Amino acid sequence: MTDAQENRRQVLYWRLLSRLFDHEEQAALESASLAVLQDIGLPPALLDQQAGVDSIVQRHPELAAEFDGVMVPRQQEDRDKAAEVRRAALVSKVLLNVFATGSGTVSAGQLARWQSDAGWLERALGCQPGQLRGGNGTQASGTGTGVGSGTPDLSTLIPQIGPELGALEADLVKRMHLREVLADPALAAQLTPSMSLIEQLLRDKDNLSGVALANAKSLIRRFVDEVAEVLRTQVQKATAGALDRSVPPKRVFRNLDLDRTIWKNLTNWSPEEERLYVDRLYYKHTARKTTPQRLIAVVDQSGSMVDSMVNCTILASIFAGLPKVDVHLIAYDTRALDLTPWVADPFETLLRTQLGGGTDGTVAMALAQPKIAEPRNTVVVWISDFYEWQCEPLFESMAAIHRSGAKFIPVGSVTSAGRGSVNPWFRERFKDLGTPVISGHVRKLVHELKTFLTI
Repeated sequence: MTDAQENRRQVLYWRLLSRLFDHEEQAALESASLAVLQDIGLPPALLDQQAGVDSIVQRHPELAAEFDGVMVPRQQEDRDKAAEVRRAALVSKVLLNVFATGSGTVSAGQLARWQSDAGWLERALGCQPGQLRGGNGTQASGTGTGVGSGTPDLSTLIPQIGPELGALEADLVKRMHLREVLADPALAAQLTPSMSLIEQLLRDKDNLSGVALANAKSLIRRFVDEVAEVLRTQVQKATAGALDRSVPPKRVFRNLDLDRTIWKNLTNWSPEEERLYVDRLYYKHTARKTTPQRLIAVVDQSGSMVDSMVNCTILASIFAGLPKVDVHLIAYDTRALDLTPWVADPFETLLRTQLGGGTDGTVAMALAQPKIAEPRNTVVVWISDFYEWQCEPLFESMAAIHRSGAKFIPVGSVTSAGRGSVNPWFRERFKDLGTPVISGHVRKLVHELKTFLTI
C-alpha cells in the first residue's frame, strides 16, 4: 500500500513538472492524475487550470483548511503517506495556478483570479494573503493554518518567493493592453461596449486614472444607458393595477370622457337648433389601486455574477423611478454594502462595487432583514449562484422571510444570455419551500416583479 501511495504522489508531481515547463497536456499524466483524485475523493476541478482556488473552495468549503499551511514543511515523523498524496494534489493546484501564467493578452478577470490564487499560495506557506507580495519576508504567525509552534523556519525560502510573485503580477498587468487602449481617446472611442468589456473595466477601475479612467467611465455609462433603454421598455409593458373608482377623477381636459358626456346629455338635444346642450361634464378615472411597495434587491457581486450585478443594478434604478415603489439595493461578497443611496443612478452604483472574492450571504441578510417593515408589501429579490460558505443558516433566514408573508424571489442569474449555475442544494430547498429559483433571461425577473408590484 505504501508503494501505491508513493506512485500516486509521483504521478501528481510529474504532472506538475510537465505543466510548468510545457503548456501542452500530456494525456497519460492527465488521465492518471484524474484517476488518483477520484480514488482519494478530491474534486476533478483541481486539474482544471481555468478554475481558481476560490471557486473550488466555494464549492468544496471543507478544502479551505487543507489548503491553509499545506506547503509548510512537516517533520519526517509526522508524515502520512495517504495525506502526502492529498497534499501533492493541493500543492500542484496552487503552484500551477500561480506560476503557469501562459502568454498573450490578460483580462482584468484573469488578473483578479491570479491575485486570489497568489493569496492562497501565501496561505499555503503559512503567511497572510498579500504578505509576500507586499515585500514582507517574515513568516506569519497565528494564520489559522493549523501548524504548530514547532514549524520549521521558512525565512530562507519566503524572501526568494516574494520578489517572484511581484514580478509575475507586474508581467500580468503589463499584458493588459486594455489600459493602453483606454489611455488613447481615439482608440477608446472605437471600443464597442459589451458585458465582457464592462466586467474588465469594473475589475480594473481602481488601477486607472486620468484619461484612461475617464474613457472607462464613458464606456460603462454608454453600456448602462443601452441596457437601461431595453429594460425600461420591458418594465413599461407591465399590466397596470385596477382603477380606483373611490378616488374622484381630476377635472382636467385630458381626462374628459367625451363619449360618456355626449351619451349622458342626449336628453338635452334640441332638434330645432340642432344643438346639444351640456349641463354636466364627465371625466375618466385614472387613479389606480396601488399600495406602496418595497423592493429589496440583494445581489452577489462575486466574480461569477458580474452579468447579474450589472443587470440588477440597472433594473433596480428603473423600478426606483416608478411611483410608490421604494427600492433598496444591497451588494455582497464576503462583506455587504448598502447601495440604496445611489440606486437611482446605476452608473454611480456600479462604480462603487468591488467585483470578486468569496460569498457569504449572511452578511447581506443582516442588512436586508431590518428593511422588511411590512412583509405583505415587500418583495425580496436575491440574486446569486448560491454557492455559499454558510448554507444552512442563510437558507433558514430566507425561509423565515417567506413565512413572514413577504414575497421572496431567489434568482440564479439575471443575464442577457440566459445562462447561469445554481447550487443544487439551494435549488432543491427553494423548490420544497414553494419559491423555485428563477434562472434564465432578465425578462423572467421583470415579469415576476411587475406582477407583484402591479405597476
